[in-house]
Amino acid sequence: MSIIIKDVWIVSQDALRRQFKGSVYVEDEVIREVKQESIAVEAEYKINGEGKVLLPGLINTHTHIPMTLLRGYGDDMVLEEWLKTRIWPVEAKLDRESISAGTDLGLLEMILSGTTCFADMYFFEDMIAERTIKAGLRGFLGFSLIDFGTPEFKPEELFLECEKFIRRWKSKNSLVTPVLAPHSSYTCSPETLERCAEVSERHNVLVHTHCSETQHEVSDVQRRYGVRPVEQFKKTGLLNRKTILAHCGWITKGEVREIARAGAGVSHNPVSNMKLATGGFTPIPELVEVNATVGLGTDGAASNNTLDMFETMKFVALIHKHHRWDPCVTPAQQVLDFATIGGAKAFHMEDKLGSVEEGKLADLIILDFKKPHLKPCYDVVSHLVYAARGCDVYATIVNGKPLMIDRRVLTMNYEKVLWSAEEQGLRLTGE
Repeated sequence: MSIIIKDVWIVSQDALRRQFKGSVYVEDEVIREVKQESIAVEAEYKINGEGKVLLPGLINTHTHIPMTLLRGYGDDMVLEEWLKTRIWPVEAKLDRESISAGTDLGLLEMILSGTTCFADMYFFEDMIAERTIKAGLRGFLGFSLIDFGTPEFKPEELFLECEKFIRRWKSKNSLVTPVLAPHSSYTCSPETLERCAEVSERHNVLVHTHCSETQHEVSDVQRRYGVRPVEQFKKTGLLNRKTILAHCGWITKGEVREIARAGAGVSHNPVSNMKLATGGFTPIPELVEVNATVGLGTDGAASNNTLDMFETMKFVALIHKHHRWDPCVTPAQQVLDFATIGGAKAFHMEDKLGSVEEGKLADLIILDFKKPHLKPCYDVVSHLVYAARGCDVYATIVNGKPLMIDRRVLTMNYEKVLWSAEEQGLRLTGE
């Protein structure tokens, strides 16, 4: 398969952060040529880039894809009440059919809004893997481990099934990478976390977990184990360069340095944290100062309520300016870095993803800049962060395959996905 995109404004996200008008040629799954002049080749797909902007696909480093079925179900509630009265009772009813419908809805939303790669942690992850491959997106899929079990497996079955999942997907399809996903340090015992560290090391897989999302979580871990979550992960062997820590809204300056020294990645999820009023602000300026790896996440649609990474980028840029009384922190270029090359680094894929460069995998998006809210344009990166929306995405390409062109999704049945999600959502919630 081949694609040629001509006369497009390229936001390369390379080491020099170059921008220029040019052409991009994709063959098979790889970016073969990126040039300022025209590229004289024939291709199966030809895209006229006039008035459009091309950049690397956005990377969502923390979400729970099937939770799209719970979008808007239990808004404006205190977190503990929301979980106990709305989310957990519904999750107990989950099955392969509902997971399939919710996953398809999330995948469709991501294709339409420019996310090409995502990190999921939820239940029935085999089904999520199958649907991800069918839709054509790239997923780092986390098998959830929680001491009280999951809707799919009893506690005593989890590690056996987790290792089966890892072996099944380790080399099966390049679009799916298996990940170990202990839920958190307050739902997983030290023994569970230690075992996760051993499995991660033995199979050489990443670990994706929640960390210091709320003040209550931090106090709970301190009360039960005498240490804070970051220290708990360190003691159990999970604070290392294979780990992605989601949220980190209540970490200290010392923990910021500890995370950076360990080489762990942080996934910043400002929209869900603000909606659930978790109170803490992920200390982005301090993390940047010590060269920690930072990516962005939407979290699940039940607490966001979208998977739109453009919205997330804007929130990231604004929340820290407001919190620090400083309009110069989290500038647009830095935020775009988090959403592209930062996410790639968190997955240890920066040599393959996160920028528009020859030899890298062709995970690309194209935005239509011929929109009233994107004119006039003095600074393309500024518009990408502060003005663009997911609905401005014209084309989404993953692994060299077009998933959407001219807002027409090529790999999914749009109407069928919406109908199935509506049906399954009503079945689960009874509303």
